[in-house]
Amino acid sequence: MNQMTRQQAMLGLLQGVAEDQQAYRNLIELLEQQFQAALRHQQARLGEIAAEISTLVDSMEVRRRLRVELAERLVGAQGGMAQVFALLKHEPRARLEADWAELEQMVLAAKASGKRNGDLLAEQYTIMEKVLKGEDQIYEPV
Repeated sequence: MNQMTRQQAMLGLLQGVAEDQQAYRNLIELLEQQFQAALRHQQARLGEIAAEISTLVDSMEVRRRLRVELAERLVGAQGGMAQVFALLKHEPRARLEADWAELEQMVLAAKASGKRNGDLLAEQYTIMEKVLKGEDQIYEPV
């Protein structure tokens, strides 16, 4: 990393953002597949999807850490993406800002889908627990 030029750091950062955009597209699709599998009670498919999601998220985390390192190399430890944007000329800056905004929206969409899926799975688990173990009080006393 010490031998990396500023241009190489910037190119690495730009490439990482593009790779994360594709990864989030994949993640959002996997979360939709997970939701559909949960609705259909497809346990084996849920396990497969969970493994795919885990692998994808691990690779995204590696890129996130690298992006932080590259941004720090470019603008210092206290800097952020806004300072990285400022290093670019108008057209590349506008493109990166648009890509970054799109990525942020994808992150929000993935979080919302993940919450939806978690809520559904938790509800299904609660229902199965009640069916299998019974409820403490099915009828309320009068």
